[in-house]
Amino acid sequence: MSKILFINSVCYGSTGSICKNLYKTAQKNGHTCKILYGRGECPNEFDSVRIDSQFDFYKHVIKAVALDQMCYGSTKPTYTLIDEIKKFNPDVIHMHNIHGFYLDMFVLFSFLKKSNIKIIWTLHDCWSYTGHCAYYTYKDCNQWQIECKSCKDTKDYPPSLTSHCNKNFKKKKELFCGLNNLTIICPSQWLADDVKKSFLKEYPIKVIHNGIDTEIFQPNSSDILNNYDLNSKKIILGVASVWDKRKGLNYFIELNQRLSDEYKIVLIGLTDKQIKKLPDSILGIKRTENAKELAKWYSAAEVFFNPTLEDNYPTTNLEAIACGTPVVTFNTGGSPESAFVPECGYCIEKNADAFLNILQDIKPIKAIPKNIDMEYMCNSYIDLYK
Repeated sequence: MSKILFINSVCYGSTGSICKNLYKTAQKNGHTCKILYGRGECPNEFDSVRIDSQFDFYKHVIKAVALDQMCYGSTKPTYTLIDEIKKFNPDVIHMHNIHGFYLDMFVLFSFLKKSNIKIIWTLHDCWSYTGHCAYYTYKDCNQWQIECKSCKDTKDYPPSLTSHCNKNFKKKKELFCGLNNLTIICPSQWLADDVKKSFLKEYPIKVIHNGIDTEIFQPNSSDILNNYDLNSKKIILGVASVWDKRKGLNYFIELNQRLSDEYKIVLIGLTDKQIKKLPDSILGIKRTENAKELAKWYSAAEVFFNPTLEDNYPTTNLEAIACGTPVVTFNTGGSPESAFVPECGYCIEKNADAFLNILQDIKPIKAIPKNIDMEYMCNSYIDLYK
C-alpha cells in the first residue's frame, strides 16, 4: 500500500471536495493519506496541515496583484510544506491547484526535481502553462502554444495591475518541465488536447472526468417552487459560484426580455449587488452551501442553462443531469463534455436566439449516466496510486 500526499490551495469548494473524496477512497483501499493546503479549514476527520498564515496569504496577494507574481510568494510556508513532505515520506504526491496565493513554485519544484517521488498533477484550469491567465478562450488567445509575450487582460484571475507574462511563461516552462516521474491528469478531453499543445506535452497526459455526489444530487420532489409561488412556471435555471462575465450572466438578461410568461429564470450564486441590479422578473438567489437545497432547484427546473464562455469541466452540468434535468450550454471548453451532449444536453451557438430556437424541442433525460458519480472518478485514480 502507498502513502499518498494531497496538495491543494483549499479543502472546500469543488477542488477541495475532490481532494477529500480521493483521500477517503484511497484510505478505503488501504492507502495512508495526508492533505497539505493553503487556507481555510479542513474537517478533523482528515489528517491535514494548513501551511499558510493569513499574513503570508495577504503578502502573496499584494505581490501577485502589484507585480503579476502568482506563486512567487509564500516562501516560508512552502518550506513548511517541504518539511511536512519529508516527515510524511509519501510514495505519491497528488497536486491539484498550486496557484492560490499559498506556494512558492521555485522552492516547491526545486525540491520535487531532486526527489524521486511519484507525482500526479491534476489540472483544474490552464494556469500551469500560460504566462498569466487561468483561461484564454474568452480572449481568443493562443500565445501559450509558443510563448506568452503580452497579456490581453490582466484583470482576470489572477488579477494584476502590471503584466510580466513573458517572464512568467519562461519561468513556468523552466520549472514545470524536466520532472522524471510526473503524470498530468485533465478533467476534460478539451483540456488534455490543449495541454498536448503546450510545453507540458512531454509528460503522460490522462483524462479522468470530475464526479459529483449522486447521493445528494438525484431527482427529488419538493415544495421549493411553492415557497416562491412558482408552481405555474417552467424554470430555466442558472447556477454559478461566481457570476463573472465569463459565466454569461448577460445572456440570461437578454433571454429574460424575450421569454413568454410561462417561463421563469432563476439564478443561484449571485451577490447582493447583482441581485439588486436584476430585472424584477428574474429570481436571484445568493450562493448556497446547502447542496440538498440546490438539488431541489435542479430537480424542479425544466432546463439548466450554462452559457459559460470558458470552462474546463463544469460540475454544475453534472449536478443538473444527476437530478434528471437536461442541460443547454455553449460550445466552449469542456462544457459540452460534462453536459453529455447529445444524450443529456444540447450544445448551441453563443447567443440567446440559439437557446430560444431549441427551447420547445428540449427532451427529458432518458437515462442518467453512471460515470458522473464521485466514486467512479475516485476509483479511476486508484490505479495511479500504486
